[in-house]
Amino acid sequence: MRGSHNTRRTGLAVLVLVSLLTVAIVTGSASAATSCSEIPTVYGIPPWGFHTGSYTGESSFAKGHGNINLQANTVSGVICQQDRPGVIIMTVEHHLVYHSHYAVMWGYPGNIMKIIVRVKSSTDPRCKVGTRGRATLFASYNDVRSDSVQFFFPAACRDQDHLYHGQQVNNQVPPL
Repeated sequence: MRGSHNTRRTGLAVLVLVSLLTVAIVTGSASAATSCSEIPTVYGIPPWGFHTGSYTGESSFAKGHGNINLQANTVSGVICQQDRPGVIIMTVEHHLVYHSHYAVMWGYPGNIMKIIVRVKSSTDPRCKVGTRGRATLFASYNDVRSDSVQFFFPAACRDQDHLYHGQQVNNQVPPL
């Protein structure tokens, strides 16, 4: 009888330990962004959005989406970029710096928008939260796939300056 009581105690202790470890793992993984997975991929046609290709096997990638009001010159949204120095998640500041339906980049016509971003969270030790940067999004049209996304940051975040260009980039920039 004494043996079965100890067995039950041991079983209960193991159950409690497993439960505590599970809670610790789930809470720990939810408390810090370790990749762009916390930014959902938007399917369909968002007001604006992009992704720079495959998220696996790439040395860097980015994705983002949000809303835009061309008449009011306002924009909002979220962007994430992941590369070797780390992951940065950015919010889009509300003023739309520039937009055009008559842009030409890479020798092709398309839509362009220029926005200001602010680092919201960062695992890159040199790129601090609150740092402002710029992004240029270009979406070619007429069945040409020469879209691009380019980030520009000040010296402290210079590692996060990237140009994504080519057929793997999928960009939705609204026309006028």
